[in-house]
Amino acid sequence: MNEHSGGNDSADGFDEALLEEELRQAAAVLDPVPVELRQLALDAYALHDLDARVADLTFDSLLDAIPVRGASDVPRMLTFQAGGLTIDVEVTGDGLMGQLIPPRPARIEVLHGPRPGARLTADDLGRFTGEAPPAGPFALRLRTGGDTVVTEWLRA
Repeated sequence: MNEHSGGNDSADGFDEALLEEELRQAAAVLDPVPVELRQLALDAYALHDLDARVADLTFDSLLDAIPVRGASDVPRMLTFQAGGLTIDVEVTGDGLMGQLIPPRPARIEVLHGPRPGARLTADDLGRFTGEAPPAGPFALRLRTGGDTVVTEWLRA
């Protein structure tokens, strides 16, 4: 390693760190990241909740169900799991509805980008509904008791 350049010199004197920096500068000039995309990335990271448990997708009717012949406009059925909590969600053109198992009240936010999403409430039986179907990628953030659970992101 060359102590003057601060880079990673190989045996033939090639400085990898210098090359990497030059490539970064060239990319910034020749193919810059659009300002809108950079802002969306920053806003998406702001939605990141370090204390939340992630609910894994365990069933998606688009991938796991056998198609019904002749059926059209079939609702999409999703099941997420985080520990002992199961979240069943049905997504249709009219919106979404779901249930938490075991049943419990919860505050639910439909995340779909940097803007605040729809706020839903699960009743004592764990049931919730939302009138507007999510457009584009979405996730659900549930707050129940002291727990926060966030589902995986999916495209509606």
